[in-house]
Amino acid sequence: MQLTSIIALLFLFTFSVCAGTFFETFDDRDLEGWQELVHLNETAGSWNVINDELHAVSHEGFPHLLATGDDTWEDYTLTFDVKPLKKHGRGAIAIAARVKGSLLFYCSFADQVIFGNKDPLLGPFLSCMNGDLHDAEFSVLYFEPHPLLRLNKWSHLKLSVKGTNFIFFLNGKEIAETGDDFAPPHNGQKIKTKAGKLTSFRTGGVGLGLANYTALFDNITVTGDNIPNNGGFAVTPQGKLATTWGQLKQF
Repeated sequence: MQLTSIIALLFLFTFSVCAGTFFETFDDRDLEGWQELVHLNETAGSWNVINDELHAVSHEGFPHLLATGDDTWEDYTLTFDVKPLKKHGRGAIAIAARVKGSLLFYCSFADQVIFGNKDPLLGPFLSCMNGDLHDAEFSVLYFEPHPLLRLNKWSHLKLSVKGTNFIFFLNGKEIAETGDDFAPPHNGQKIKTKAGKLTSFRTGGVGLGLANYTALFDNITVTGDNIPNNGGFAVTPQGKLATTWGQLKQF
């Protein structure tokens, strides 16, 4: 990923003139400023920096999230590269924004999604949701069948949030946006609707996550007008992210 790192650094120097930019390549082998959000009463995942890349392992069906940032962050774009190495069961790869305490918005490529107390819908799916991890109440903002990320191949994820809107990209191609048509199943039928808005999720940090995968993450970039420059996060004790997952039924 050295070439990608060089290109991303050039982008950083160019873009930082008009917006703040944080860039994490894990070259210093340091995870200072990052916190894992863990499912209630469950074991933590494995996060290690190996060869300047973040090596993450989850052997559970519930998601692990590594997050950083500040409660005050509002409009920004998060990007990172991810290479799934091994799949251990029904799992997911996720990108998260506006993480604030137990609240967050995220998009994921997953095997299954469960709505309420209904039987799981077998995937693979792309879904975008927001809600509270502690009470496991989530709103589906976007949902459609989509292939999982390919094993042993780098993929580039990008998620932009601005006001009440979001846009999600995979490998440079837009795949979901506020207002897009989608048709989630309801009582055995697909009901056409529009991708929802981030009405109650206006600020918060960022994160990356996985469930039942071993994967590599690298070249994490956050850009926005109120993002600290030069890779320095000024996170106050009041603004630090919570460190507990609520039970997520959709994974």
